[in-house]
Amino acid sequence: ERNARESDPFRSIQKSYTQQSQHIDALQKKLDVSEREISRLRQELDDAGGNSGSSSNNRSGAATTAALRNEARLRDKLEKLQDDYNTKIKKEVEEKAEALKTAKRVTELQDLNSSQNELIAELKQEIERNQRAIFHLQGEVDDGKSRANLAEKQYDGLKITIRTLQEENDEIKKENRLLEERLVTDKGKLVEEMNVLTEMVETLKRENQIQKGLNQQSTSSPEPKKSSWFGSFSGSSTPSKERTEPPPSMPALKDEKANIKPKFGAMGVVLPSTPKYKIQSPAKSDVFSMRYDGSGNDLVVTAGSDSSVKVWDTNSGSARVTLHGSPGHTMMACDMYGSVVIGASSDKTCRVWNMRTERMLHHLVGHQHKISCARLCAQGEAVLTGSADRSLKVWDISRQTYKQTTTLRHGSTAHCLDVGSDSFSAVSGHMDGGLRFWDLRTGDRTTEIREMHDGGICSVQFSPVSSTQVLTNGLDSCVKLVDIRTGTAVHTFRHAEFSTVQAFSAAVLSPDGKYAAAGSNSNGTIFIWDAVHGTLKTQLEGHTNGVCCIDWGRGGSSGQQVSTVDRRGNMILWA
Repeated sequence: ERNARESDPFRSIQKSYTQQSQHIDALQKKLDVSEREISRLRQELDDAGGNSGSSSNNRSGAATTAALRNEARLRDKLEKLQDDYNTKIKKEVEEKAEALKTAKRVTELQDLNSSQNELIAELKQEIERNQRAIFHLQGEVDDGKSRANLAEKQYDGLKITIRTLQEENDEIKKENRLLEERLVTDKGKLVEEMNVLTEMVETLKRENQIQKGLNQQSTSSPEPKKSSWFGSFSGSSTPSKERTEPPPSMPALKDEKANIKPKFGAMGVVLPSTPKYKIQSPAKSDVFSMRYDGSGNDLVVTAGSDSSVKVWDTNSGSARVTLHGSPGHTMMACDMYGSVVIGASSDKTCRVWNMRTERMLHHLVGHQHKISCARLCAQGEAVLTGSADRSLKVWDISRQTYKQTTTLRHGSTAHCLDVGSDSFSAVSGHMDGGLRFWDLRTGDRTTEIREMHDGGICSVQFSPVSSTQVLTNGLDSCVKLVDIRTGTAVHTFRHAEFSTVQAFSAAVLSPDGKYAAAGSNSNGTIFIWDAVHGTLKTQLEGHTNGVCCIDWGRGGSSGQQVSTVDRRGNMILWA
């Protein structure tokens, strides 16, 4: 293809050269014929001259004249042939010169063609080098574009992060302003309370002087003061020598509350059998936690994804109070004791409300990630919270201003916890399948049971009748009654239709410790096992969706003790 492309300009020249060569050959042949004809004519002329000399005496003048005319004709013909020959020779020379010029031109064109071919080859090499350079530059351009796109995405991510941080900063500033305002308000209230207490002290002093005057003949030694729950955190077990008996005008409510022992409801422990109330959730919101009032009232509290904590009346099945948290954040856990209600949220904080006034008493701030579990302890004077930041925190809420007293560190996220009846011991269930036991006074880990469940532990509860046993529910779809001393399961409760797939699924013991109950996440069946013998006692049907929350309270005047909630937020109060 290249040869044909480069030879096309020379084909016409080659054709002309061939035609000139053929024409020269034809002229050469004609020239040879003419030379032979001239030679023949010359010979005839010579012969005619000889013949005329020898016979001049015998011929007549007419013959001589004819011979002369013939000679003249022949000479004219010879001259003409000579002229033609000279013309042909000249033309031939000119054609040969033209042919030489053409050949020289062909040679020059061939040289030019060769040089142009070399130039073309060099240009092609240059083009290839340029193409390689272009390909390399294109790769660099593509790489630059990808880096630019990545930088743009990172920039967008940084903008989002900055915007989020700015929003968090604004929220923190807002909370700080609220805290400052609350601090000023609390200080004002504290001053007022101090004034009231000062007046009360003066009144008590006067009453004490009057009492001393009336009892001059008799003396009495004061009883030793009991240490408060948070006083034990100082590490001292020596009781105070100060007088703790209140004056006659102020009954010792706190001492009476501390001496109250757990009692069952008016009807004792009731094994549930039928639904008493079915409460449909209008918002179809998820419920993540459910607790009965720890003081024994006919109340149960729930926390859900609608950022609210609701208190329900088990006598009527109606909502008594709705307490709201941060909009857009899920309430992960709740608890209740008397009028104190707590709600732990995914916004990293825990709120404490007074149910009667519906006023928030405290806003516990200190965790770095969402709070996944929380319990009230010490008859509602303290809160224990567990967070995704792998820490447990103890909060003193017995005063106007809360105080964080202890932080417990661990290596796995805790999804559940419980506090013992002594309010000093605690247990946490973790996603690594282990149990960890804590002393809340010192913050020390007292015991650890590893790999109690194959999956994470969803709920844990101290036995209400034995401080050496806890009930656990795990993601391996097993409920276990565990002996703390041996670190082994006393009973393992299973069923083919029982499954646990949600990290907040609960299992509970009855107030007398004889029964263990849990709801299946798959079909909504409630399973109740005999905790003493390890056998299945009964199954309750009532939910159409999987059950995620269950609690078994002591029951108040109504005797209602068991409540369950399914994944759609529908609640059943069982009788």
